[in-house]
Amino acid sequence: MRLILIAIIFSFKFCATAQVTKVSIQASGLTCSMCSNAINKALKSIDYVDNVIANIKNSSFDIRFKPNAKVDFDLLKKKVEDAGFFVAKMDVSILLNDVEVANDMHVEIDNTMFHFMNVSQQKLNGEKIIQIIDKGYLTDKVYKKNNKYTNMDCYKTGYMGSCCKKSKPSGTRIYHVTI
Repeated sequence: MRLILIAIIFSFKFCATAQVTKVSIQASGLTCSMCSNAINKALKSIDYVDNVIANIKNSSFDIRFKPNAKVDFDLLKKKVEDAGFFVAKMDVSILLNDVEVANDMHVEIDNTMFHFMNVSQQKLNGEKIIQIIDKGYLTDKVYKKNNKYTNMDCYKTGYMGSCCKKSKPSGTRIYHVTI
């Protein structure tokens, strides 16, 4: 019984310390407040989204989530695209507790795989902002520029393959990020 209680407490602590708190999306192609409103409505239609704050001047959207939400970055991107626009930048604010990262390192955080690129070896604690640098999450020019930071095929596909030595199966979604 005592071991079960300890396991439950540990699991809760892990979820709380790896919580995505906010995503900031900069969209491209916006020309007016109606464009901004279309993206705002699309993002608010996601059930785990708590609040969306639009900044028309820089075409950005700060998205806050309901407690313990499992955030799907691909769904956020899809909602922006379904509204008729593109993601030019996506920053993720996430609470971390002693997460070791290094260049070209794969790290599982809250059941999501991340591939850190262009970072020095370090331990991350507290709230950190990581930028998703996969194709479709930034401009094509910046995406191509990031190719120099890895030789791994997963950067081109967005999915784990033979390059990834984690216990996740090939074909698992992996997000490429930098700090």
